[in-house]
Amino acid sequence: MSGPATAPSELHVVGGAPLRGRLRLPGCKGISHRALIFAAIADGRSTVRGLADGADVASTMTVLDGLGVKLRPDGDAVSVRGLGFDGLREPTSVLDCGNSGTTMRMLAGLLAGRDFFAVLVGDESLSARPMRRVLDPIAAMGARVDGRDGGARAPITVRGGSLRGVRHQLATASGQVKTALILAGLQAEGTTEIVEPAPSRDHTERMLAALGVEIDRPSPETVSVARGEPMPFELTVPGDPSSAAFFVVGACITPGSDLVLEAVSLNPARIGYVDVLRRMGAEIDVVVTGEQVGEPVGDISVRAAELHGTDIAGDESIIDELPVLAVAAAFAEGTTTIHSAAELAVKESNRIGTMEQELTQLGIGVETRPDGLVIRGGAPRGASLKSHGDHRIAMAGAIAGLAAEGETTVRGFAATAISYPGFARDLASVLAQ
Repeated sequence: MSGPATAPSELHVVGGAPLRGRLRLPGCKGISHRALIFAAIADGRSTVRGLADGADVASTMTVLDGLGVKLRPDGDAVSVRGLGFDGLREPTSVLDCGNSGTTMRMLAGLLAGRDFFAVLVGDESLSARPMRRVLDPIAAMGARVDGRDGGARAPITVRGGSLRGVRHQLATASGQVKTALILAGLQAEGTTEIVEPAPSRDHTERMLAALGVEIDRPSPETVSVARGEPMPFELTVPGDPSSAAFFVVGACITPGSDLVLEAVSLNPARIGYVDVLRRMGAEIDVVVTGEQVGEPVGDISVRAAELHGTDIAGDESIIDELPVLAVAAAFAEGTTTIHSAAELAVKESNRIGTMEQELTQLGIGVETRPDGLVIRGGAPRGASLKSHGDHRIAMAGAIAGLAAEGETTVRGFAATAISYPGFARDLASVLAQ
């Protein structure tokens, strides 16, 4: 398998050029991870087109390869010879998840039901992120798990086996943890029920239901499954809605912009940022044009508009988009408060602290709080910014530079290879000359 695409080490942006035209984004990262995993546990051959091309999805492919799954790239498609759960084999070496928390958490649930031993490792950033939230629930189902720091962090070990379905009452809403427990539940005796404090991303439920798995969803916060496997399938992955958010904000804050993003996943649990921006005064139209394995797909049209500050309560539907929403707040009239978003502190960087640093560099007044930020909008000026090794901070910095006065340099821009290595190229393609 070829490695992920690369990204430039630095990006230079001169403010003032509007975003115009039409853009087709890379495949949705969350759907790409799930499509590969579900194809691996289906019994037969599946074809997935338009996968996200970042390093995170490449990590999932690497781990599945280590479990004996045959993946054959063919142009923009990947053919997956699924083995069913029982065909997965014990890995002969550690399974390297790179920087991908999605890979590590979801695959821990998959491995929980396999009668063999596996070690999941990650890079320095991933090794600092919390894992007990997924290890404790799969241990309650019968898997033997361990990890560094008393079982809280990677590397983690999973010795799977016979699982029993239980009722999980999660303290934090998480699509990754929910998916891990669904994967474990598909291998368990009896029924597995997952109850969250609030609805999280539902890609897994939509996709598995479309692939023949019986999924019961008695409420938006509750899902239950019994033993089963998905059918093989063909899928063209829609554009990534989190990647779309950067272009949407860029078009909102850069005068003269008029941009259409084509064939994007319009899953309601992934485009909460559209409602936030509309509340701030944005002019955004969303049109559903089709469906892919239970996922609505369509176009997002956005035009430049005067924004004003608002109150933003963080939840999983917008947690990945909060850095670029903070950029929108920097250009908005008045004050924006982001709260109930403590999860920002345990991402690829502490995004509360890193966004405060970078917005301050742009001349914006920012106050940090344990669960968010208070941002006083103004007139950002170009500056030298850092990515802090975080792909979303890097892209947020680039978007800020679009509308800031003067020139902006984003150092460490190669971090975007995690999720969107072609970001700089796509940005250049829609900048009006």
